[in-house]
Amino acid sequence: MVVRPHRFQHPENSIMEKRRLGRSELMVSQICLGTMTFGEQNSEQEAHAQMDLAAERGVNFLDMAELYPIPPKPETQGRTELYVGSWIKARGNRADTIIASKVVGRTDNDWFRGGRSSRLVRADIVDAIDKSLARLQTDYIDLYQIHWPDREIPFGSNPMRVTALSEPVADETPIAETLAVFAELVKAGKIRHFGLSNESSWGTMRYVLEAERGVGPRPIALQNSYSLVNRTYEVNLAETCQREGIGLLAYSPLAQGYLSGKYDNGALPEGSRKALFDRLQRYEKPGAAEAFAAYNAMAREFGLTPARFAHAFVNARPFIAANIIGATTMAQLEEALSSIDVGWTAEMQEAVDGLHQRIGNPCF
Repeated sequence: MVVRPHRFQHPENSIMEKRRLGRSELMVSQICLGTMTFGEQNSEQEAHAQMDLAAERGVNFLDMAELYPIPPKPETQGRTELYVGSWIKARGNRADTIIASKVVGRTDNDWFRGGRSSRLVRADIVDAIDKSLARLQTDYIDLYQIHWPDREIPFGSNPMRVTALSEPVADETPIAETLAVFAELVKAGKIRHFGLSNESSWGTMRYVLEAERGVGPRPIALQNSYSLVNRTYEVNLAETCQREGIGLLAYSPLAQGYLSGKYDNGALPEGSRKALFDRLQRYEKPGAAEAFAAYNAMAREFGLTPARFAHAFVNARPFIAANIIGATTMAQLEEALSSIDVGWTAEMQEAVDGLHQRIGNPCF
């Protein structure tokens, strides 16, 4: 194996870049700390330690959801926001921290709304925001996102193949009706900005259209999956969001750990998410294993760990507002944060694009 030279910035000169989120005034760190392990794989003390280290390295942006931690369970739902809230209260840093959270989309899981299913209607959104504010011990959330649509569409909303198109269900909530609720939340001071997640080009543009009609706030962010093995965002959403001033918050940059190399050659580390929960099917589709092996080998050829390489790729993309990292150990967090020290080169991009041309997006 030929190890190619790579370029690092000097750590002492490393600066966590701040980027404007959409057309808003929010300046968010290029690395956003994802928190979905808080309350399941990470204790409150461990969560606080992660947030302390991230803040020390210049991260000012935390992402969570009423759904978290993962896997979703009625007995743990909301713990993540509780842990973030207790950290903010203890550190007294609310003004310096940009908080993003989410309301669930259409779901028949009944523990969010006290024994009934949830839709993106006024009663359910108001219930969600009030509970999140209480858990977070704050009066407002900087970015409040719809976790997934009310429409019955494939999760992630940007599939590579469509085998059938279903008619809208009878109780589908119109986008205009949902957006009007967010207008109320902004007016009440409960949220500053509105965002989307797991949304398609059509859905994103419908929200923009309704906002331009004066129905509610314009989305400033879209949180969708984006990684070496899922670049579907680039097909239509990249142009949509660039022209409409919507920043991409990229989640799952490590493909739920597969791009860290820890599952290479069939390995199953004790305590890993796959070993604990076996919920990684999105990253176990035909062709995925070959893609992971190829990208992880490429990272090592450039003299980098697979995780640092995968994060650096996301960090360097021109349409990324923030890369949402996640970790269960401090060592994993250190590695993710250090990805800003990687000088992403034209040679790296050419190698990645060449491989992508051959294998496509196996993990859409």
